[in-house]
Amino acid sequence: MTLSGVFIIICMLKNQCNILRKMLHELKGLNMAKRVNCTEYLKNKLYKIYKKTVAFTLAETLIVMGVIGVVAALTLPNLNQSTGNKEKVAKVKKIYQNLNDAFGRATAVYGPYDEWFINDSTLNAKTKRAGERITEFMKLTKNCGMNTGQGCLRTGDNNTSIYKFITADGMSVALDINQVYVDIDGPTKGNDKDGYDNFNFEIEDDGIYPIGHDYNFLSLMSINQVGTAMFHAAAWIIKYDNMDYLKIDNGKCPNGTTPTEENPRCN
Repeated sequence: MTLSGVFIIICMLKNQCNILRKMLHELKGLNMAKRVNCTEYLKNKLYKIYKKTVAFTLAETLIVMGVIGVVAALTLPNLNQSTGNKEKVAKVKKIYQNLNDAFGRATAVYGPYDEWFINDSTLNAKTKRAGERITEFMKLTKNCGMNTGQGCLRTGDNNTSIYKFITADGMSVALDINQVYVDIDGPTKGNDKDGYDNFNFEIEDDGIYPIGHDYNFLSLMSINQVGTAMFHAAAWIIKYDNMDYLKIDNGKCPNGTTPTEENPRCN
């Protein structure tokens, strides 16, 4: 209702009140007329008009609820996916830091990595030594070592050539002397897919790095986008702090934009 409309109604109501006072004055005398309070009369009338104006019918309420439901259905999945991806990014960065902290402390105690295996003659013996020395400086809930069928991994738990363990925050980890495989969702949850919850790192003499850490932006984008193996996804996450490679198809984001080194995101 416009301001002019409200003004007209007030004038009409005031006029009605004055007429009522005049009628009462003529019928029952001045005392009754004085009891008619035009201010109260106007207040009550306007309140009734206001209630009638702002009230919603059942049909209007149902329509509004339906619109809210449609908007929620369109936005909540994207919001949930965004939140989930941020949690995964945080997990990848955390295990990357924890592995490097453990590796650094192990080399401080046992010397350079390439000297750890001087007395080991077999690959399995070297892997076992690497696993034992690195996990010595990590918090674990379970250490399966080189044993099989212990439940540390969803895939590869029966592999006798890798060292296996579960971190204190529930991540499954397997390693040999060259690589580290991490399932951030642990042995019983998640997709069990590279780039989604499985991520790969390599062990070098000076530290542990995500595989592909030395690749440039275009190379990482081409090997991590939709339809690829995403074996180098951890490198993208560590460098660009997101999982938007899951949205990129043929170098394009869903909205048609092209991610760049300066803006490696699909907004």
